[in-house]
Amino acid sequence: MNLVLTGSIAFDYLMTFPGYFSEHLLPEQLDKVSLSFLVDSLTRRRGGIAVNIAYTLALLGERPKVMATVGEDFEEARAWLEEHGVDTSAIKVIPGKTTASFFVTTDRSQAQIGTFFTGAMAYATQLSFTHLAQRPDLVMISPNDPQAMVIYTQECRQLGIPYFYDPSQQIIRLNREDLRQGIEGCQALFSNDYEFSMIEEKTGLSLDAIRASVDFLIVTRGEGGTDLYTDHGKVHIPVIKPHSIADPTGVGDAFRGGFLKGYMNGLRLERCVQMGTLAATYCLEADGSMGHSYNLEQFKSRFREHHDDQGELDQLK
Repeated sequence: MNLVLTGSIAFDYLMTFPGYFSEHLLPEQLDKVSLSFLVDSLTRRRGGIAVNIAYTLALLGERPKVMATVGEDFEEARAWLEEHGVDTSAIKVIPGKTTASFFVTTDRSQAQIGTFFTGAMAYATQLSFTHLAQRPDLVMISPNDPQAMVIYTQECRQLGIPYFYDPSQQIIRLNREDLRQGIEGCQALFSNDYEFSMIEEKTGLSLDAIRASVDFLIVTRGEGGTDLYTDHGKVHIPVIKPHSIADPTGVGDAFRGGFLKGYMNGLRLERCVQMGTLAATYCLEADGSMGHSYNLEQFKSRFREHHDDQGELDQLK
């Protein structure tokens, strides 16, 4: 399957706060919040949703293609991604610009407060699927420049390219109609539970209405596992508990990478979700969104500690 991943590419600035954000929020004064958190650590890492998903797919033996825009400071990261199995040929450098940056602070409960600087990502509208040498069989539309996300969904519909839709961090920036059109035209919608509530409120669409317009819907619920909605109803898939928790950054992206590996190889949806759950656990156990490392055989072995795949994973190469 010729999969193309779209979405952000960024440098992540990860900070840790030794307390709890919730202890410093005054419910009666939320309309005038003014807070500053003294953090214990700061690290800079390669990140961005599109390449986070691609990295997990590469660990699992794929060579995923990413279509995105970056700044002149990206070349070292490009070399690292290529070395680790990611196809960066559709990543365009914008002269005179810097790569997008994500600044996020994590507290002791793994709650996060983040800020995103768009940088070269603002030029993602310059890219088109028609510029690619090979037409995609499937596109993943992840958080990106909001207008680019709108253009990509329109282009997929016009060209008849199936796409998975994950508006997540850009739900706030997308207007009601664009968000509805992105959902109603997609093959599948991915969201976490909090974001899904935002989608329902902003679009006016109920869970049943969204479910009726897509082939399947996936809602992740953190420690509460994942709900898969299909024509046959809802299936709940529990988490695979980590050996330890290092950093939640990129866990949702790793989930999508694990899911896509199964989907690209024709596994049934429930099995794909189980694969996504394990990929997310690996990420949670490591620092940063691309700090985890394993190979396909190690993944299969650990998967079988929790699920009887009845030999299905043997078809994965």
